[in-house]
Amino acid sequence: MSTTPFVHPHQALFDPGEPVAVPLPVCDHYSGVEARMRKSLELQAEMGPVFDVTLDGEDGAPVGGEVEHAHLIAELVNGAANRFGRVGARVQPVDHARFEEVVDVVAGQAGARLAYIMVPKPRGVADVQRAAEAVDDAARRHGVARKIPLHALVETHGALREVDALAAHPRIESLSFGLMDFVSAHRGAIPQSAMGVQGQFEHPLVLRAKVEISAACHAHGKTPSHCVVTEFRHAGAIQAAAEKAGRLLGYTRMWSIHPAQIRPIVDAFAPTVAEVDRAIEIILAAQAAHWAPIQHHETLHDRASYRYYWHVLERAHRTSFSGGLQLPEEVRLAFFAS
Repeated sequence: MSTTPFVHPHQALFDPGEPVAVPLPVCDHYSGVEARMRKSLELQAEMGPVFDVTLDGEDGAPVGGEVEHAHLIAELVNGAANRFGRVGARVQPVDHARFEEVVDVVAGQAGARLAYIMVPKPRGVADVQRAAEAVDDAARRHGVARKIPLHALVETHGALREVDALAAHPRIESLSFGLMDFVSAHRGAIPQSAMGVQGQFEHPLVLRAKVEISAACHAHGKTPSHCVVTEFRHAGAIQAAAEKAGRLLGYTRMWSIHPAQIRPIVDAFAPTVAEVDRAIEIILAAQAAHWAPIQHHETLHDRASYRYYWHVLERAHRTSFSGGLQLPEEVRLAFFAS
């Protein structure tokens, strides 16, 4: 019997100083109206933490009622329906008149259980830094010890120009592409068709933005999150868009704006059964070889390909839910029990 100690893939395959993205659920579901927010939390409890719920305090709040809406968000984050700790909140842009008040409520009252705060419409790194300082100040005044992760929307010219610096910011966990506002920011130069499920993958300026966001995130170990598909009643179109985002553009997460979009997005980002089976075989063989090179089906593999197949297993784990693809129990216990 071997006495070689168990070495987890994270220890064997990644350098200690190498940026590694925090493993986030592949779907980020937005809701802002109270009834829909509560139903989103119920659905998450049913399916499991394969998607995040972002309670929307920007578009979801009535004009003039932003602070009251923030109190509702804090109540829901702190409530029993937040079973998995995967509920975040979108606040107002940093130059909104109620930004500091909303942040004070959300971060101060719910900061201990809040998964993240989404910052919309930053014009660059300075706005993200301002948001981080406001969040930290509110948390400190209310006795919240943890640093609340920040997500940000790249939807302005300034944010895209500084996207690499945004991804490098130590408080940023994920960057999302804001398709609708990005197209609108071009003052009619990009046609309305580029907001649709097909056009957003064809217009060069939109594609350029998507690719730059994805590349910057991967360079700094952050999660790139793909934009919405507004044709929410067409499950096939949603899944096709998610597959393009993941397999062609390198996105590892995507927005949902309707409950019907969640399952197609999760399915699209999940690896196939064949991919999972191959990854399990290679990772287990590599582990048995103490992570030295191996031969698998007449193909040589070493740590470079091990890293790829480990990410396949991570995706399979993040997209496992009741009724969907499940990792074998022994693999789950060996690598993901914690």
